[in-house]
Amino acid sequence: MVVVKEGEYAIRDPSLAPKGRDMIEWAREHMPVLRIIRERFEEERPLEGLTVGMTLHLEAKTAVLVETLMAGGAEVAITGCNPLSTKDEVAAALVEEGVHVYAWRGETREEYYENIDRVLSHEPDILVDDGADCITRVHLEHPELADRIIGATEETTTGVQRLRAMHRDGKLRFPVIAVNDARTKYLMDNRYGTGQSALDGLMRATNVLIAGKTVVVAGYGWCGRGIARRARGLGADVIVVEVDPIRAMEAVFDGFRVMPMDRAAEEGDIFITATGNRDVIRGEHIERMKDGAILANAGHFDVEIDKEYLEEHCEEKVERRGGLVTEYRMPDGRRIYLVAEGRLVNLAAGEGHPIEIMDISFALQALSVERLAREGESMEPGVYEVPSEIDRRVAELKLESMGVELEELTPEQREYLRSWKEGT
Repeated sequence: MVVVKEGEYAIRDPSLAPKGRDMIEWAREHMPVLRIIRERFEEERPLEGLTVGMTLHLEAKTAVLVETLMAGGAEVAITGCNPLSTKDEVAAALVEEGVHVYAWRGETREEYYENIDRVLSHEPDILVDDGADCITRVHLEHPELADRIIGATEETTTGVQRLRAMHRDGKLRFPVIAVNDARTKYLMDNRYGTGQSALDGLMRATNVLIAGKTVVVAGYGWCGRGIARRARGLGADVIVVEVDPIRAMEAVFDGFRVMPMDRAAEEGDIFITATGNRDVIRGEHIERMKDGAILANAGHFDVEIDKEYLEEHCEEKVERRGGLVTEYRMPDGRRIYLVAEGRLVNLAAGEGHPIEIMDISFALQALSVERLAREGESMEPGVYEVPSEIDRRVAELKLESMGVELEELTPEQREYLRSWKEGT
């Protein structure tokens, strides 16, 4: 059952708010960079009079970003970007804080898009998106809103790829800051955040030992790098599947075996996809897998593993581990296990990235939203990098919060680096 107050909220259970407040408070205490930004926002109110529409994984760390934007004067309407990542406790707590929340765990596809439409009904000035579903929804279903939207930010690799394709096709109608492409984002969030949280979600869902198993990681981008390194650190033999020769070479030089999926399928015990592409694990690969193979996805959308093949070719399907794992019993007696319906494993089966990692990513989001509020109306439609001064400032604040001091260049060193003359 869902409790709906049209124009205000649609959530699972308002009585869960006390637990949600505790979850948010714990996250807030471990996000010092956002705290510094929030304190400045409270004084300067850079978002006064603006409405921010958000489509993000709706959990405790996201709530701290919401609080930061509200401290800056914004009205916020939010929904989830994944039907299985919403924490109903957090949704209830945010409603009590005056946020327009439209999300609950386990939404159908129709409910998912209905909730995006509910967010858009507030006529947001700025969008904060994760996967670009909200931005594309504006362009396809609500084009009348595009002219009033100042700009947007995008959190993920998958979303940025979609938006760049939109811009190439001449369809993107407002500026979007690619938060995902900030150095502090992809170096920290994608590598360390996904590396830890994907394996954390997998282990919570299955309770299996990683050490001694062969883990196949599909994709050696920043997310894949993190997953491969963390799996090796837990004692796994790691195989990387990659289509890009430079990334494949890097994986080999990093000490991993590299091979195509049809060969890796015969060796793997655990498979984790992290490519942002579709049909990475297909039927012909599943047919080669050993009994008991575990499949998980760390990409944004649930298209990397061919779920339709499993559904159509299994003799029986059984929900295991409280629904976190689906067991597909194949005609030849093999069992194939799919974690979290093939959705984003770190959030659908866990709590997402560590708090300290999201402190960095959401600090980038907050400052990028502020930049759009100040300058967005003068920016042409397109996909923009996070300004370097924002990237560096977030890194400086994070290091300060950790008690880390930097070396400083001397005047002579600065002059030396500027000079083109022969060094002596």
